[in-house]
Amino acid sequence: MAKKVRVGILNVTGYAGLELARLLYQHPHVKLAAVTGRSEAGKPLGSVFPTLDDLGLTITDDVPRSAGVDFIFSALPHKASAEALLPFLRQGLRAVDISADFRLRDAAEYQQWYGVVHPAPEMLKESAYGLTELNKEAIRRAQVIANPGCYPTSAILALAPALKKGLIEPDIIVDSKSGVSGAGRGLSLGAHFSEVNETVSAYSLEGHRHLPEITQELRRLTPGAKLRVTFVPHLIPMTRGILSTCYAPLVEGRLALASAQGELAAVYREFYRDEPFVRVVSAPPQTKHTVGSNYCVIYPTVDQRSGRLVVISCLDNLVKGAAGQAIQNMNVMLGFEETAGLLGLGLWP
Repeated sequence: MAKKVRVGILNVTGYAGLELARLLYQHPHVKLAAVTGRSEAGKPLGSVFPTLDDLGLTITDDVPRSAGVDFIFSALPHKASAEALLPFLRQGLRAVDISADFRLRDAAEYQQWYGVVHPAPEMLKESAYGLTELNKEAIRRAQVIANPGCYPTSAILALAPALKKGLIEPDIIVDSKSGVSGAGRGLSLGAHFSEVNETVSAYSLEGHRHLPEITQELRRLTPGAKLRVTFVPHLIPMTRGILSTCYAPLVEGRLALASAQGELAAVYREFYRDEPFVRVVSAPPQTKHTVGSNYCVIYPTVDQRSGRLVVISCLDNLVKGAAGQAIQNMNVMLGFEETAGLLGLGLWP
């Protein structure tokens, strides 16, 4: 039997790190060898998260040399993540960073949106943006992968086929709703049950940090286009899930309106034909269709009255929007089957 890759997780105590540990437990080619989390260091992992008791690990401050790790995932916050990854990268290890530290190609833009100086701007050129369906070759070669944000994953996958085929004008609206786990595990007034239950709220209307990421990656699909993106996120009272509804005017004459629905569905199915974790469906999906799974479910349609593309996409923000996509990226980097450890179906109800 082939030797398993020994993997470490930086910050297992957040939701993304917890989800990484859960998914890696069933990975056929991986041995989870070390997990860190300074707030819970010294404690058995199973005492902090009883569902992970079978892993038999102890949470540590840092990854010990004795762990002999071959690959690193970082689920630390931005800035702290790049700082913690640098020693491993200098040793030649490969890594997937779930934070925002390597997503934006321009260090000045990173500073503008995240309010800190990038700790390793020289590494931005060495990283690859880890939206696996659109960037496999770069992911195979890169030392460090910038795991996409959850909102950008839903928006970019929803719009990529239409943009790539020149079906829509570059004036795009992305309306997204997310469950509360997207805010992380840290305590905040806005995430208290009594504050979020039985209400829906828009936020970051002045500009969400995922906006430059969405715009950057959509521009790569349409070089030279004067792209305009309006992105409005909303918080809804559920634990997991993102539903994005994306709108853009159709380019006149590219689709015959009478047959546009069928033509559009065919374009999307062909575009994602070989992608195991994108499903193009024939009816509008719900967030519950993806809970616990690594799938992004997409429904493209046409508003006949306005001549506008409408695309709905759903995913689990902690799986395809974070930990599952990180493992999908690792699989591509290390030459494993892309689906390894990720074929679990969604939960229902």
